[in-house]
Amino acid sequence: MALGLRPGDSGRQLRLGRLTRHQLDSVFLVPLDHSVATGPIATVDGMEAIVRAVADNGGDGVILHKGRARWLSADLFRDLALIVHLSASTAHAPDADEKVLVTGVEEALRLGADAVSVHVNLGSRTEARQLSDLGATADVCHRWGMPLIAMIYPRGPRIADPSTPTLIGHAANLAADLGADLVKTPFTGSAATMSEVIRTCPIPVIVAGGATLESEDALVWQVDEIMRSGASGVAIGRNVFTSPDVGRTVRRIADVVHGSQRSGGRPFADRMPPGIDGQVPSNHTIRALLSHHPYTDQENQLP
Repeated sequence: MALGLRPGDSGRQLRLGRLTRHQLDSVFLVPLDHSVATGPIATVDGMEAIVRAVADNGGDGVILHKGRARWLSADLFRDLALIVHLSASTAHAPDADEKVLVTGVEEALRLGADAVSVHVNLGSRTEARQLSDLGATADVCHRWGMPLIAMIYPRGPRIADPSTPTLIGHAANLAADLGADLVKTPFTGSAATMSEVIRTCPIPVIVAGGATLESEDALVWQVDEIMRSGASGVAIGRNVFTSPDVGRTVRRIADVVHGSQRSGGRPFADRMPPGIDGQVPSNHTIRALLSHHPYTDQENQLP
């Protein structure tokens, strides 16, 4: 067995390697799943242009719903990871915090996804079912060797301040405890308090970009603050796709994410859950895996 990986583990490690193709200890994702929740974010051609700008300027991956992924050119994902989002809700629902599963891991595999994501609103009225969905999806992901990103946000009628470090720490550890490989969660507001959250969490923490900021400089400053906390990366959507120059914004963020020095953070690979042999993959192993071309020409022609 190549690279010392046992059957059932190599697929997960290959996909994790594609998420960190630019820098082994950090990841920059661009969520583009907003059209389900709030409506279109770009024209058909505009969406393709956004994804291409992410791929060409240092982004590591995009998060899309299954249908949207089918309409994009396969060549966009030769150097860009595809994360298929399994959860959905709309702003028009009686309870916009209620997330439901709208597809599964097998469909994501058919689309060539490198990871899947599931959204849970901690403190929502339907939290119990969302937690059940996350746990069940984690089991399927483990069976198929598919990395799972849990998007967990403190959000609901009992949540007064969703940026409270204790709540965000709970959200991050909830993801780890239910079997996710990575967690996406809000920023606490400062590197110092975010660092405390990260020190409690055994899996990589990817910090969400949040609301649209007043300027690109403010966005880059916030990303730098996030990375100084020891976070493993950022997931920034609306501050990217609403930019008048998407490519420039992506490049500026990527330069910070992939070039910043950690203060107290551990390498990305060291926060990966162990494989079925109980061993955490080393940076050397992941670097070797990255030598594998993301997709063959035959794979790119699959429906």
